[in-house]
Amino acid sequence: MHGDIKSNQILLESIIGGLKEYKNADYVVCVPNPYLFQARELLTSTNITWGGQNVNQHEQGAFTGAVAPHMLTDLGCTYVLLGHSERHVLFHETNLTAAARFDAAIKADLTPVLCVGETLAEHEAGLTEVIVASQMDAVMATLGDEDFAKAIQLNMVFAYEPVWAVGTGKTASPEQAQAIHAFIRNRIARRNADAAADVRIIYGGSVKANNAAALFAMPDVDGVLIGGASLLADEFVAICKLAN
Repeated sequence: MHGDIKSNQILLESIIGGLKEYKNADYVVCVPNPYLFQARELLTSTNITWGGQNVNQHEQGAFTGAVAPHMLTDLGCTYVLLGHSERHVLFHETNLTAAARFDAAIKADLTPVLCVGETLAEHEAGLTEVIVASQMDAVMATLGDEDFAKAIQLNMVFAYEPVWAVGTGKTASPEQAQAIHAFIRNRIARRNADAAADVRIIYGGSVKANNAAALFAMPDVDGVLIGGASLLADEFVAICKLAN
């Protein structure tokens, strides 16, 4: 929950200029809903796409304050974040609501970015794989074969985002990230081995330019979900250039 019209324009124009020659990676910004119209105006015809930070599982109805999938696509969104740890912790969303929203996103032709990850207590108790599996399995159980095939077609994304590394300055080591990314890929392979080979698994959790290269070097780290560093144009562009 950052930004205003003036600062958004400065930030996005700086990112556009910084990345216009770097076309070998995909770049997405997920902005607060009131500014999606501004993002569309500025980013159309650039090599940067945009998406929502969340979506409701219903297409319409008496859900005051909620945003329907078609509202995001109306504004040109191609991606949407789902299951972010802050939505779980602060707004009491669950694995089941994340799964329902994942399904709704697929049906609306939005590429879902599902965030999964464990708290510090769960991490220290050795429960990382158990927690991540439960978050993934809730989604997998919701998707029928047709929707799963469409999710593959839409290049669904899984984001490993350890809660203990979000906004704390701590980050999983590249080796820790690789281990869990491999676990996620193997979990998907239980449903579809071909899909598992192609699905994008990205890392989120205090990613900065000084640690991104080591993360990108891991074989199962396909990208990053950038938090606070995305508010600093130079830092964001530097990370994106490393991905490129």
